[in-house]
Amino acid sequence: MNRRDFLLKSGAAVSLGLLARVPLAAQTPAAGSGPAATAAPVRMPPPVTEFRRLRGNVGLFTGRGGTIGWLAAPDALVAVDTQFPDTAEIFLQGMPGRAGRTLDAVINTHHHGDHTGGNAVFRPVTKTIVAQANVPELLRARAEADQRPLDPAMVPDATFVTDWRRDFGAETIAARYFGPAHTRGDIAVHFEKANVVHLGDLVFNRIYPVIDRPGGASIRGWIGVLEKLTQTYPADAIYVFGHGHQNFGVTGGHRDMLVFRDYLAALLAHVAGEIKAGKAKEEIMRLENLAGFPDLHVPPGRGNRLPSNLSVAYDELTSA
Repeated sequence: MNRRDFLLKSGAAVSLGLLARVPLAAQTPAAGSGPAATAAPVRMPPPVTEFRRLRGNVGLFTGRGGTIGWLAAPDALVAVDTQFPDTAEIFLQGMPGRAGRTLDAVINTHHHGDHTGGNAVFRPVTKTIVAQANVPELLRARAEADQRPLDPAMVPDATFVTDWRRDFGAETIAARYFGPAHTRGDIAVHFEKANVVHLGDLVFNRIYPVIDRPGGASIRGWIGVLEKLTQTYPADAIYVFGHGHQNFGVTGGHRDMLVFRDYLAALLAHVAGEIKAGKAKEEIMRLENLAGFPDLHVPPGRGNRLPSNLSVAYDELTSA
């Protein structure tokens, strides 16, 4: 039995766990803070944004936060995710073909702020905001943990448990929940006619991911979800990822999804081996980069999520 099969078949306990407080990256890893962190605030330049058409009337938008997907047709307007308030405004002003029209729907792939932070900006010009049934609860729990009020306009008004499907003009959009992975509210969104699948943060393309244990993440579950995705959706679909390394981007195919699956399997295998060798959690977390995945490696001095990934893997493997 190879190490991946061992991970998928072993009976090691799975539980929810700790998400290290590392900010979500945008489409490419963010630069670190400068030494003058206590100096007077510096006005940041506006985010670099881009609208890119993929197939037919479906495209993507990159800016600050998770990738936004969009349908812009004469008979329908839909967005998948909303980034942050500032880039949400930029998106609404520049959405192809919108010209002041109301959006028929916004679909949130999960609850994280870089995917839902613009919900309140979209709300006045959107008929409905849709998400998996766990997302409203996760939004409230996150706000409570951060000790901040939650704007009701941020919360989706339409939810579903497993499957959701609607016609929007000539396009049909279907969303599906495959189980706990990055959180316990992640969905895949399929533009069926255009054959484009938005995966949100179910794939971090060649970068170490955020694994939100308080939000219900399961590494073993995530491995299984990635396999289900490649079995469910066509090999010739264009897949949109929430985040990606600048050298690989935020679109790809089955191969990119399986590279990420293999990273998660190797992460669990490595930590399981270290636990068996008697190493303490703090020692395991000192690893700077995981062997076998050079595309994910982070240079010294750059923000590195691998220690938090190792921490979550340790907690998942050792929890009753």
